[in-house]
Amino acid sequence: MTDLRWGILSTADIGRKKVIPGIQAADRSTVVAIASRDVERARSAAAALGIPRVHGSYEALLADPGIDAVYIPLPNHVHAEWTIAAARAGKHILCEKPLAMTARDAERMVEACAAAGVVLMEAFMYRHHPSWVAVRELVAAGRIGRLVAIQSWFSYFNDDPANIRNIREYGGGALFDIGCYNVNLSRMLFDAEPRRVEASIVRDPASGVDVMTSGLLEFEDGVSTFTCSTRAEDDQRVHIYGTEGRISLDIPFNIPPHLPVSIRLAQGGDPPVAPAIETLTFDAADQYAIQAGLLAAAVLDSRPVPVPPSDAIANLRVIERLFAAADGSSGASR
Repeated sequence: MTDLRWGILSTADIGRKKVIPGIQAADRSTVVAIASRDVERARSAAAALGIPRVHGSYEALLADPGIDAVYIPLPNHVHAEWTIAAARAGKHILCEKPLAMTARDAERMVEACAAAGVVLMEAFMYRHHPSWVAVRELVAAGRIGRLVAIQSWFSYFNDDPANIRNIREYGGGALFDIGCYNVNLSRMLFDAEPRRVEASIVRDPASGVDVMTSGLLEFEDGVSTFTCSTRAEDDQRVHIYGTEGRISLDIPFNIPPHLPVSIRLAQGGDPPVAPAIETLTFDAADQYAIQAGLLAAAVLDSRPVPVPPSDAIANLRVIERLFAAADGSSGASR
């Protein structure tokens, strides 16, 4: 096998607009088929994206012997069902974040993939962008001293009651959709799990989904605070503080694939009035293409995926703790 042959389970916007073009641009990756329960939608998407084969059901795509790997951008509540089905069909899997709606479901997915001998990767694409690779290297090298705090924000506005992000049973809400990034980056940078979790949640009175969630994650060596919202102006920011400096990212997650991106490293000078700031600029890079290339390398070269699927389970455990903390209970209330 020289190229990984990809099939796409559904015509979801994130796939059509971002991930499929990324896979098509990735090293050793070819998108050969797309499926939808509405075959006309599949045909339309295939024509627009230059995908040669169309399937009128997810089952038919998984039965296609000409497919090695699948990308699953389905709603959160069916990630487990179709990941397990794909594993049993012998397909390698890139599944959208969050991997599941509960940590237990994520465990079942990981177990099924291990039993089938297929690769499973959670689609946290931002981690693989060169700017984030550099951020991790700067923190690890002590360029800001000892990491002590992280502040992050992620928001957009969506009040459409028919949108899956506003349907609680489908895994909608701010924390599942975008707050999972805030949790993920916190765990990644501290390289640990939080020992204490606190949260405040505002829910939509009609749908019950969380529309603004603020969290506090206390680690052994520092703290991460964040807010995510689906009822605020589109924005995203990450600020990383150390004992000797700080790093700021203005576009940390939805990084445009066609534009260069910069991060700012502040050290010394005369803060807060005149800190010494070094701007590090990175050439345009498609984080979705990098992500697909990494999964292809894991399959074709038997390399480990850069982030093991056990990390997805750990991320969901923290999300469950945030829901529980906000609800004042010992069990998660999504």
